[in-house]
Amino acid sequence: MRLEDLSFMGNKLSGPFPKVLTNITTLRNLSIEGNQFSGQIPPGIGKLVNLEKLVLASNGFTGELPKALAKLSNLTDMRISDNNFSGKIPEFISNWTQIEKLHIQGCSLEGPIPSSISTMTSLTDLRISDLKGGRSLFPPLSKMESMRTLILRKCFIVGEIPKYIGDMRRLKNLDLSYNDLTGEVPASLERLEKIDYIYLTGNKLNGIIPGWVLGSNKNVDLSNNNFTWENSSPAECPRGSVNLVETYSPSAEKLTRIHPCLKRNFPCSASKEEQHYSLRINCGGKEAFVRGERYEADREGASMFYTGHNWAFSSTGNFMDNDVDADNYIETNTSALSNVSVTNSELYTKARNSPQSLTYYGLCLINGNYSVKLHFAEIVFINDSSFNSLGRRIFDVYIQEKLVLKDFDIEHEAGGTGKPIIKEFTAVVTSQTLKIHFYWAGRGTTGIPLRGNYGPLISAISVDPNFTPPKNHVKKHHTIIIIGTAAAAFVLLLLLCIMRRNGWLGGKASVYKELRGIDLQTGLFTIRQIKAATKNFDAANKVGEGGFGAVYKGLLSDGTIIAVKQLSSKSKQGNREFVNEIGMISALQHPNLVKLYGCCVDGNQLMLIYEYMENNCLSRALFKNDPKSKLRLDWPTRQKICLGIARGLAYLHEESRLKIVHRDIKTSNVLLDKDFNAKISDFGLAKLHEDDNTHISTRIAGTIGYMAPEYAMRGCLTSKADVYSFGVVALEIVSGKSNTNYRPKEEFVYLLDWASVLQEKGSLLELVDPALGSDYSSEEAMVMLNVALLCTNASPTLRPLMSQVVSMLEGRTPVQALLSDPGFSAINSKLKALRNHFWQQLSPTRSLSLDDFPSDSLSSNVEREAEENRNLVRTPSR
Repeated sequence: MRLEDLSFMGNKLSGPFPKVLTNITTLRNLSIEGNQFSGQIPPGIGKLVNLEKLVLASNGFTGELPKALAKLSNLTDMRISDNNFSGKIPEFISNWTQIEKLHIQGCSLEGPIPSSISTMTSLTDLRISDLKGGRSLFPPLSKMESMRTLILRKCFIVGEIPKYIGDMRRLKNLDLSYNDLTGEVPASLERLEKIDYIYLTGNKLNGIIPGWVLGSNKNVDLSNNNFTWENSSPAECPRGSVNLVETYSPSAEKLTRIHPCLKRNFPCSASKEEQHYSLRINCGGKEAFVRGERYEADREGASMFYTGHNWAFSSTGNFMDNDVDADNYIETNTSALSNVSVTNSELYTKARNSPQSLTYYGLCLINGNYSVKLHFAEIVFINDSSFNSLGRRIFDVYIQEKLVLKDFDIEHEAGGTGKPIIKEFTAVVTSQTLKIHFYWAGRGTTGIPLRGNYGPLISAISVDPNFTPPKNHVKKHHTIIIIGTAAAAFVLLLLLCIMRRNGWLGGKASVYKELRGIDLQTGLFTIRQIKAATKNFDAANKVGEGGFGAVYKGLLSDGTIIAVKQLSSKSKQGNREFVNEIGMISALQHPNLVKLYGCCVDGNQLMLIYEYMENNCLSRALFKNDPKSKLRLDWPTRQKICLGIARGLAYLHEESRLKIVHRDIKTSNVLLDKDFNAKISDFGLAKLHEDDNTHISTRIAGTIGYMAPEYAMRGCLTSKADVYSFGVVALEIVSGKSNTNYRPKEEFVYLLDWASVLQEKGSLLELVDPALGSDYSSEEAMVMLNVALLCTNASPTLRPLMSQVVSMLEGRTPVQALLSDPGFSAINSKLKALRNHFWQQLSPTRSLSLDDFPSDSLSSNVEREAEENRNLVRTPSR
């Protein structure tokens, strides 16, 4: 009998390496991960020449790696992370020419990474981190064409990032954090089509932040670098998939146009009277009151960056190999910790977790000495005899960039899982900012009990002064503690009273129903500011009429150009849309979503303040009758606009913390900035998309001509309704014609209907806007047209996701075949009849909205109208 596979993973075995194992020369796979073995690796291990997989991770091995390991030339998988080795990474690793997976993380070895690594051309997964020293240039990896995961974190690498990284076309994870890399971010990285994560934090990278970073919809971390700010550079820290905290060089410190979060050390921008001298955060949890002290809520989930009133956090990394679609950054206690015997248990029911690096900032603190208390409790691992008890969480803690806890193990320090422990330190604040940094240095288990259970875990933070605050701050402090929340509530209540007085609210019950769960994160402007910006709402500054009322262009005193949207008391859109618009937009930040700066309340007038879009909306650019004011959109610009809309919708549907269905995607709700970047606007009809209910029955709201059949006819709303609307908009972009106003033949009312006929005839290119002449690519036009028809499939299940649309438009994946579902043909026919009936009743210039018609026309009368108008829906004979 040949023994080929042997695993002792996670058995708490101790003592030296079992030498008896070196006699089992038939072994091909050996894993002793997650035990307590110690001492040196015996030279006899060289006898196991048939080994293909050797996992020694998460033990206590010491000494240098034996030269006998060089004999294991058949290795394809070698993992030695989380040990206490000494010496340098040996040159003999070049003998492992068949290696595919090599993990050397947090095992106390010294650099540099030997140049002999270049022989490992079969590598797909290379992870080396937290070396003890040995500065070197970037290792030679140009031949690693199969690389999927490349982690070289804190390896003392100097110089520039090599351009050939962009040639690793299969790369999905790239982490070069905490080195001494300089130079610009290589443009070649934009070619990494399969990349999901790029972490370059903690280096000395300079130059301009590449534009593709903000528009790539990838997770990119450029925090803590030395980039240069220019007018086209980001002026604030986006929330979502890009982290730019402390990303600019010290030269940007005096710039007032950019947010402090972008500057080195996150400086305070508040006045002296607005500074603080205490801080309390319930990390990962809701607001809590402990012994009369208020701990602020911290429930931002997967955000890479969040800023509150006087604190912020920045998180880096993703949980590797956990085989789940979405990482969990907030852990919930499921053990006995929640019993009443635990003091202040409300601080330990939740905790914030991070896979690599987590930094909390105390902002605008009065300079001086502070007492910093860090509250910990291990709430993931449990105390029992099961496999769930075998995990070890180890990380480091820095305060004001000084290491205060090395290889910190919560469970060991507290004497078990589920037991709180508080570590107290003294910190000196000299620049009004306190920085608390939690860092995973590759230590501890990573796959016990489940893969992805590792990294820093913090339950709460409290900061108090070791000095007597100035008298003026004593009063302010008590005001904040005692009535801070009440003051905010009063402002909100005042706003609600105004809205109710003017008939915008339906009563107290509806107020709470509308506002429940809405997290307003906008600025508040005074009416004096807005009147000064718009020159008292001068008619010359009126740029349009929105669903809420008039829209004015304005100029703030700091030079910022804004758009002011007034809420008309006569508007058909009311409280529900207004609250949704503020709540949705303020919580979302993406290059292809319009940015909401804030709001203004003046008597019975409510206003929204947006960034100003120089080129107005897409409908004006495409359909304006006046040739002098109509913009000429060349083919590359149309492609750019179409892709921008797709990326914005992909973010709303799949990438944002809130899964949102817009419900009214159309050309007038797509705005264009000075560079013709498309930005989706008007979230007044947005609807939270509940993952556990893919068919949400809601009141019909949208625009005829852009609405999906299942939504218009049955009120079934999913993200696929937006996909349908996008398809219509894509057709309009290619053709330059409006779907609702274009009638090429008497038989056809809508552009979409005509496109379907041309598709069957193989003449789709007839739809291309004649204004383009021959200045367009027929292949690219066919891609966009076929994607449009794919999106407007009558069956929602046959429409692609918006992320798939982005991939097809970018050319990364081929356009899917157009299929049909006979089950939806009847619904589609009814919708065509209904649209035709509405079209006959409306003038070509009037907005087509379901609000113009009684609701019963969408239900009980649909069957009758469909039958009566079948003669209007004729298909030409072939």
